[in-house]
Amino acid sequence: MKRSAIPVPWLRADEAFPAVSTAWGASDPAPGLLAAGGVLDAQSLVRAYSAGIFPWFSLGQPILWWSPNPRMVLKTSQFKLHRSLKKTLQRFLSEPGCAMRIDSAFDEVIRACAHAPREGQAGSWIVPDMIAAYIDLHKAGHAHSIETWVNGELVGGLYCVNIGGIVFGESMFARQTDASKIALAALVAFCMAKGISMIDCQQNTQHLASFGAGEISREDFTAHVNDQTLRPAPNWIFESPYWKEIGITF
Repeated sequence: MKRSAIPVPWLRADEAFPAVSTAWGASDPAPGLLAAGGVLDAQSLVRAYSAGIFPWFSLGQPILWWSPNPRMVLKTSQFKLHRSLKKTLQRFLSEPGCAMRIDSAFDEVIRACAHAPREGQAGSWIVPDMIAAYIDLHKAGHAHSIETWVNGELVGGLYCVNIGGIVFGESMFARQTDASKIALAALVAFCMAKGISMIDCQQNTQHLASFGAGEISREDFTAHVNDQTLRPAPNWIFESPYWKEIGITF
């Protein structure tokens, strides 16, 4: 007989998150669901990410907080730079009108991610309240955008969260072929140059697995988070020499 799921805690404003070990398990209706309610603001997001928790919900739903087990991560040393992407990067870097930027258009990046089509999804989890909260988190210095520019036009990118020595990937978009992949490669190169060994990918997807991402236990993930959030955060400036970290030379 299948057991009933334990009720999900409803958080009051500024209430502490439950222990991640109490999140719903594989046999529950929504594996990884930890809590609902609370407040979605920069302070709550910092507390959440520092504990290995992230928000994810759709329009019409309450704020939902998650900590899945296992956790999908990309260890930067295991990043797979496919031959085709390497050639694309070399062409991109040789063009005078092409550039990578960090944090020059965070608002535009997150809004573009919200409107990017997703296979099998009718809408977006990047709802207006989520956009507002992450823009505030960006202003607080914890959320960043990696941007692909061609001839002065933003053609792709991603946004992520950084606390100490760990990066939490969020979402990406592309208006030109491979523009988001270029941004991902740039993020990996940046992280390797800064000594950041792991990028959180949250959920298992075939796309991320193709770049070398894999699953680790929630216990191992939270131990890594607890250790790395004590480190100072890097200076978010992208420099050309970082490309050598993933095998791109000039």
